[in-house]
Amino acid sequence: MQTETTVADIRILLMPLPEFALLPFGGFLDKLRFTADEADYSRQRYCTWHVLGLDAGSIKSSSGIDIQVQITPAEINYADFDYLVAFGGRNAKATQALAPRYKNILRKAAGHGVKLVCIDNACFLLAACGLLSGRKVALHWRHEAEFRASFPRIEVVSDQMYCFDGDRISCAGGTAAIDLAVEILARVCGRTRALKGLADMLVDEARSSGHQLRSLDIEVTTGRHTGRAIALMRSLLSSSKTTDELASMVGISRRQLDRLFLASHGMTAKNYWNEVRLEHVKWRLLNSDHSLATIADEAGIADVSYLGKIFRKRFGETPAQFRKTLPSVLPTR
Repeated sequence: MQTETTVADIRILLMPLPEFALLPFGGFLDKLRFTADEADYSRQRYCTWHVLGLDAGSIKSSSGIDIQVQITPAEINYADFDYLVAFGGRNAKATQALAPRYKNILRKAAGHGVKLVCIDNACFLLAACGLLSGRKVALHWRHEAEFRASFPRIEVVSDQMYCFDGDRISCAGGTAAIDLAVEILARVCGRTRALKGLADMLVDEARSSGHQLRSLDIEVTTGRHTGRAIALMRSLLSSSKTTDELASMVGISRRQLDRLFLASHGMTAKNYWNEVRLEHVKWRLLNSDHSLATIADEAGIADVSYLGKIFRKRFGETPAQFRKTLPSVLPTR
């Protein structure tokens, strides 16, 4: 049995960014806690962790809860750590804008061989720091179009909840952070210890990176061809592909695809795709301060004035009017 002086198998820096989401942070950390010791003693024996912040004090989450900083960059000996896990902020653009402040920390860690992990929107920060060049990235489906528009040369793997690409690891966030923690721990501590505590967390099993969310599995209610078409609509949001090309990718004719969409959604495939684009525009207006031109480009709509026209027809007000009714989405710093 290990003694208290035994060096841990894995040593982790947890770096929550301003306005980080508590769900992936708490899930990842609690999985570390269960693996770190025998039974449920919560001692940091088999793995250790420290909460890293730019300055002493605390970091506020998107829900308003503060997490206390345990270590600052001036106190770090990077040789003492194996992984640095960054937890993304609520707003992707604001997270990306943190690059000048965090670049030195991240590059120093990478230079000392520390593996960099970006969870949720933290991939925007690592990409802005030039640390994801030539790498594959898994991120939340809500942010795929925005990331592709901001970093077109970085490959996004849209069918994975997390992705290991050498010493760069990415995760879509949410409860997938638990699955990522299991996989990281399994590679270092063994699968038995990595799975320890899942039942206590009321988690049935560790999901693989390619696990398909049932909550997004619309094939159950719409059928295989329609479900596949809708998945393609999301992943090809900014493309110039036509509905005819979409039908060909699904493996059926355009007429057959329209019949299926009329039966399941009461509209043609083209009209449904337009609806997907408009809903994306609405969500981006709500969750970012990007220009309408940028958002239009993400949604595959080249003409901003045309976007304004169809947005008003669909939602009863222009994008500018819609935005004026919203509170500020950017965190106060």
